[in-house]
Amino acid sequence: MHSLLVCALYKFVRLDSFEQLREPLLRQMVDNEVRGTILLAHEGINGTISGPREGVSKVLEWLKQDERLVPLDVKESWHDSPPFHRSKVKLKNEIVTMGVEDIDPQQHAGTYVEPQDWNELISQDDVLLIDTRNRYEVEIGQFENAINPETDSFREFPAYADQQLSSDKTQKIAMYCTGGIRCEKSTAYLKQQGYTNVYHLKGGILKYLEQVEPEESRWQGECFVFDERVAVNQALEKGSYEQCHACRFPITKEQMQHQHYLPGVSCPRCFGKHSAEQLQRFSERQKQMELAKARGEEHIGIAAKQAGNRRKQQKESTRKPNKD
Repeated sequence: MHSLLVCALYKFVRLDSFEQLREPLLRQMVDNEVRGTILLAHEGINGTISGPREGVSKVLEWLKQDERLVPLDVKESWHDSPPFHRSKVKLKNEIVTMGVEDIDPQQHAGTYVEPQDWNELISQDDVLLIDTRNRYEVEIGQFENAINPETDSFREFPAYADQQLSSDKTQKIAMYCTGGIRCEKSTAYLKQQGYTNVYHLKGGILKYLEQVEPEESRWQGECFVFDERVAVNQALEKGSYEQCHACRFPITKEQMQHQHYLPGVSCPRCFGKHSAEQLQRFSERQKQMELAKARGEEHIGIAAKQAGNRRKQQKESTRKPNKD
């Protein structure tokens, strides 16, 4: 039985004075042993958190005391070990960075499509299916027949849309992303450009995998997630990919056998792209990670700090008192 609940959440909503939420929200996370990162901006809230079911529930209940944050879009999965090392609440200009001003998903977003209805929509011959995620995410999994915009960041999506999409503004376009937030903002952008038949998968891939039975699923591969799990499979459990801690990209077990793979330092994708100073820093970080693992501890974050304090107290307790 998995012990830690992982909860992805977001909501586009006007949050005046959003800065005032930061400290009390962070306090709720820390007090309830919940880790992860939540972003706050004028346009809303976005993040992924993890912890005991009771702790995560208390954080969500606290958020929902603010009527502006009801309902929250929430996706759940489970994991055995902490997928995050720290508790963070960050203030941002956007909760998902597109870099285009005056995009308002509250007013212009496309039509929500429930996971149960998604297969029927994307099976239609006149529907253009677009993956709004980055190319390294698409590489490890996507829906059948989806178009990969070949973007390296979400900031590149508007240029892709302007240059590659049909001038026919009545074209049916369906878009999806990991948790629903990028495709919701993407549809808002297209609607503001005059496209009239724009749809997006409500709750994204994560909600689809949560609600659609595997035998009915049109999803192929695994879904990249932005935490220590790297990717999740059809059952929303940790998948087969690991992460190169130098470039942060997902890597396969086969790539880890490559001559250019050095744990924590390089992989076939990033070999030769880092400076000597960076490589030395990566190597030292890997050393500390391995030492922590040998002690059965985490190498960074709250648990690492607590373990360090315990070791310090043990040393002090065994130290002989000085003689006068």
